[in-house]
Amino acid sequence: MSTVPVLSDDALQPQVKAVFDDIRATRRTDRINNFWRALAAADAQLLQSTWTEVKQVMGEPGALDPLVRELIYVAVSVANGCSYCVHSHTAAARARGMSEAQYAELLAIVGLAAKTNHLATALQVPVDAAFDAQAR
Repeated sequence: MSTVPVLSDDALQPQVKAVFDDIRATRRTDRINNFWRALAAADAQLLQSTWTEVKQVMGEPGALDPLVRELIYVAVSVANGCSYCVHSHTAAARARGMSEAQYAELLAIVGLAAKTNHLATALQVPVDAAFDAQAR
């Protein structure tokens, strides 16, 4: 259950309506998902700044292709335990062409990384000088 209301379109302040209009135009959809609706209810300025950052990092051309960005987002969302983002970005990755084989490989990598991260943390393994940019 949400800790804030999930705003409907008829309950929007002008600043929020402007952000929602930009989301719709940028994503070429009429749908505004619950994350944005809840964020709008919590804080209109936070909504605006978060949307601006998402648009820049996830939407503008960069060195990583859009599918790779979504796969990274899924992996980080799994690590952070965010069910909403796991679902949202898995759907986005599928929409960007993720195959079932890619999804299976992603899950194997996420599972392996979690295991080895926990082992390295538990063992307090010192970082190899060859991996430390400042030691080179």
